[in-house]
Amino acid sequence: VQLAESGGGQVQAGGSLRLSCVASGSILTINDMAWYRQAPGKERELVAGIDNRGEANYADSVKGRFTISRDNAKKTVYLQMNGLMPGDTAVYRCNAFGSDLYTGFMRMQEWWGQGTQVTVSS
Repeated sequence: VQLAESGGGQVQAGGSLRLSCVASGSILTINDMAWYRQAPGKERELVAGIDNRGEANYADSVKGRFTISRDNAKKTVYLQMNGLMPGDTAVYRCNAFGSDLYTGFMRMQEWWGQGTQVTVSS
Protein backbone atom coordinates (compact mmCIF):
# COMPACT_ATOMS: atom_id res chain seq x y z
CA VAL A 1 0.00 0.00 0.00
CA GLN A 2 1.28 3.44 -0.90
CA LEU A 3 0.13 6.94 -0.09
CA ALA A 4 1.08 9.59 -2.62
CA GLU A 5 0.75 13.28 -1.74
CA SER A 6 0.60 16.19 -4.13
CA GLY A 7 -0.26 19.86 -4.10
CA GLY A 8 2.50 21.33 -1.98
CA GLY A 9 4.43 24.40 -3.01
CA GLN A 10 5.36 27.94 -2.10
CA VAL A 11 2.80 30.68 -1.54
CA GLN A 12 2.66 34.10 0.05
CA ALA A 13 0.94 34.69 3.35
CA GLY A 14 -2.81 34.77 2.90
CA GLY A 15 -2.69 32.38 -0.03
CA SER A 16 -4.23 28.95 -0.46
CA LEU A 17 -3.09 25.45 -1.34
CA ARG A 18 -4.93 22.17 -1.71
CA LEU A 19 -3.12 18.96 -0.79
CA SER A 20 -4.23 15.58 -2.09
CA CYS A 21 -3.26 12.09 -0.98
CA VAL A 22 -4.18 8.98 -2.94
CA ALA A 23 -3.94 5.50 -1.49
CA SER A 24 -3.15 2.55 -3.75
CA GLY A 25 -2.37 -1.13 -3.38
CA SER A 26 -4.10 -4.14 -1.82
CA ILE A 27 -6.40 -2.05 0.35
CA LEU A 28 -9.49 -3.60 1.88
CA THR A 29 -10.68 -0.76 4.09
CA ILE A 30 -9.53 2.72 5.06
CA ASN A 31 -10.82 3.84 8.42
CA ASP A 32 -9.17 7.06 9.52
CA MET A 33 -7.18 9.43 7.35
CA ALA A 34 -5.19 12.42 8.51
CA TRP A 35 -2.65 15.07 7.70
CA TYR A 36 0.37 15.67 9.89
CA ARG A 37 3.08 18.27 9.54
CA GLN A 38 6.58 18.77 10.81
CA ALA A 39 8.54 21.99 10.69
CA PRO A 40 12.33 22.10 11.08
CA GLY A 41 13.31 21.71 14.71
CA LYS A 42 9.75 20.96 15.80
CA GLU A 43 7.86 17.80 16.61
CA ARG A 44 5.37 16.29 14.23
CA GLU A 45 1.83 17.49 14.89
CA LEU A 46 -1.60 16.38 13.80
CA VAL A 47 -3.15 19.00 11.53
CA ALA A 48 -6.50 17.38 10.78
CA GLY A 49 -8.11 13.97 10.77
CA ILE A 50 -11.26 12.47 9.29
CA ASP A 51 -12.94 9.13 9.91
CA ASN A 52 -14.81 7.00 7.38
CA ARG A 53 -18.10 8.68 8.33
CA GLY A 54 -16.69 12.08 7.43
CA GLU A 55 -16.32 13.42 10.94
CA ALA A 56 -13.32 15.71 11.13
CA ASN A 57 -11.13 17.16 13.84
CA TYR A 58 -8.55 19.93 13.62
CA ALA A 59 -5.60 21.36 15.47
CA ASP A 60 -6.56 24.60 17.16
CA SER A 61 -3.97 26.45 15.09
CA VAL A 62 -5.75 25.65 11.80
CA LYS A 63 -9.42 25.72 12.79
CA GLY A 64 -11.39 27.99 10.51
CA ARG A 65 -8.62 28.06 7.90
CA PHE A 66 -8.09 24.42 6.87
CA THR A 67 -10.68 21.88 5.72
CA ILE A 68 -10.11 18.15 5.47
CA SER A 69 -12.29 15.99 3.24
CA ARG A 70 -12.17 12.56 1.63
CA ASP A 71 -13.49 10.68 -1.35
CA ASN A 72 -13.82 7.06 -0.32
CA ALA A 73 -14.41 5.82 -3.85
CA LYS A 74 -11.14 7.39 -4.95
CA LYS A 75 -9.30 6.45 -1.73
CA THR A 76 -8.25 10.07 -1.51
CA VAL A 77 -8.02 12.61 1.29
CA TYR A 78 -7.72 16.34 0.72
CA LEU A 79 -6.58 19.28 2.79
CA GLN A 80 -7.78 22.69 1.66
CA MET A 81 -5.58 25.32 3.27
CA ASN A 82 -6.72 28.94 3.20
CA GLY A 83 -5.29 31.96 4.93
CA LEU A 84 -1.85 30.41 5.03
CA MET A 85 0.68 31.93 7.40
CA PRO A 86 4.47 31.57 7.65
CA GLY A 87 3.90 29.39 10.73
CA ASP A 88 2.23 26.81 8.49
CA THR A 89 5.52 26.13 6.72
CA ALA A 90 6.33 22.45 7.12
CA VAL A 91 6.48 19.08 5.43
CA TYR A 92 2.94 17.73 5.30
CA ARG A 93 2.47 13.98 5.43
CA CYS A 94 -0.61 11.92 4.78
CA ASN A 95 -1.54 9.14 7.21
CA ALA A 96 -4.13 6.40 6.96
CA PHE A 97 -5.27 3.49 9.10
CA GLY A 98 -7.08 0.53 7.64
CA SER A 99 -6.71 -3.03 6.44
CA ASP A 100 -5.01 -4.69 3.52
CA LEU A 101 -4.33 -8.15 2.15
CA TYR A 102 -1.03 -9.80 2.93
CA THR A 103 -0.33 -13.37 1.83
CA GLY A 104 -4.07 -13.88 1.54
CA PHE A 105 -4.89 -12.64 5.00
CA MET A 106 -6.38 -9.38 6.21
CA ARG A 107 -4.27 -7.30 8.54
CA MET A 108 -4.69 -3.87 10.14
CA GLN A 109 -2.06 -1.38 9.11
CA GLU A 110 -1.02 2.23 9.40
CA TRP A 111 0.42 3.86 6.31
CA TRP A 112 2.39 7.06 5.72
CA GLY A 113 3.12 9.11 2.65
CA GLN A 114 6.54 10.56 1.85
CA GLY A 115 5.45 14.12 2.47
CA THR A 116 5.06 17.32 0.50
CA GLN A 117 6.69 20.63 1.31
CA VAL A 118 4.54 23.68 2.02
CA THR A 119 6.37 26.99 2.29
CA VAL A 120 4.61 30.22 3.18
CA SER A 121 6.49 33.48 2.78
CA SER A 122 5.63 36.73 4.51
